[in-house]
Amino acid sequence: MPDRPPAANQAQAGRTAFWLEPGKRAILYQGALLCLLGLLAYYLISNTLTNLERQSIATGWGFLDKEAAFEVGESVIPYSAADTYGRALIVGALNTLKVALIGMAMTLVLGTLIGVARLSTNWLVSKLAAGYIELMQNIPVLLQLFFWYAIFYEALPSPREALHPLRGLFLCNRGVVFAVPQPHPAHKYMLAALFAGVVLVYLLQRWVRARQARSGRGFPLGTVGAGILVGLPALVWLAFGAPRGMNVPELAGFNFQGGVTWSPEFIALLLGLVLYTAAFVAEIVRAGIQAVGKGQQEAALSIGLRRRQVLHLVILPQALRVIIPPLTSQMLNLTKNSSLAVAIGFPDFVSVANTTINQTGQAIEGVALIMLVYLMFSLTTSAFMNWYNRKTRLIER
Repeated sequence: MPDRPPAANQAQAGRTAFWLEPGKRAILYQGALLCLLGLLAYYLISNTLTNLERQSIATGWGFLDKEAAFEVGESVIPYSAADTYGRALIVGALNTLKVALIGMAMTLVLGTLIGVARLSTNWLVSKLAAGYIELMQNIPVLLQLFFWYAIFYEALPSPREALHPLRGLFLCNRGVVFAVPQPHPAHKYMLAALFAGVVLVYLLQRWVRARQARSGRGFPLGTVGAGILVGLPALVWLAFGAPRGMNVPELAGFNFQGGVTWSPEFIALLLGLVLYTAAFVAEIVRAGIQAVGKGQQEAALSIGLRRRQVLHLVILPQALRVIIPPLTSQMLNLTKNSSLAVAIGFPDFVSVANTTINQTGQAIEGVALIMLVYLMFSLTTSAFMNWYNRKTRLIER
């Protein structure tokens, strides 16, 4: 049988059914899946709206502009019961953000110290760190919150008999009360100077790296950077006359007036989350350090570096590439576990949203807001950690 000419082969290929071509068939399957998902979403939404209308339950976001008529125990921004539900939810979100940011910073410091102590050559230090890790990892975080909450209310005295370890610091069953600087116009300029110092240190760091790569000469970046970060705000402080006024708390009646008060709920939540998560971070740090070859440490010691310098200059920079990915998960867990604050009465976003749902009856909108806020917190944390991971990863040539 004679071979077909090339033109006939091309015509036969052009007549091939589209469902026999993998690329077109994949587009067909994806389109069908999107249609099914759209139909499912339409069914769920329409069915929900029908049931809400049948039960005379209001829908929409208009409730955010209505008066909340309930107090929030702690607030980062001014708030009263006459404010709207929208502002109350903002207060709850800021409370959650405050716990998450302070908790992450404390967890990173404590977890790193315990992880390094776990690898110490000192038997007692190593065993104490191991005992801490085993204890904290195997006690549910909710029980730890209850424990610290009970400590404040049962073990600490009343405000009249408050513990007074330092001047301007009081510990009682109302929380921790401490002195803060009196408001002064210099403070905002000091903050601006600190921000300018951070920018200068960043630019200096880039210059130092480029200079070292070009000439091999070192530069005392740590000392100079610390001097910039401390010196610029100090110069602003001196320029405004060195204001030293303090807002010192004083006992007035049955409670303290002045200063700043951290409630037992906030401290219990912070301690529970930090101590629990730090145990997992410590194991991540230990694994990251052990992932660095022993030859690296031996080579660093052989050129005369001290053990502290070996850890800071050789081991930790390499271990970060192993530490950061699982560390991201623990930072996300800490943020999401902050929703357990409702169990001990801290007014985080979940607690405020639950109160809003109970008063307005708009559960769908309330739950949707809770999901959206925690999704935003988680995505922001993940984006920052992924950015830092890209900066520290090993780039192969």
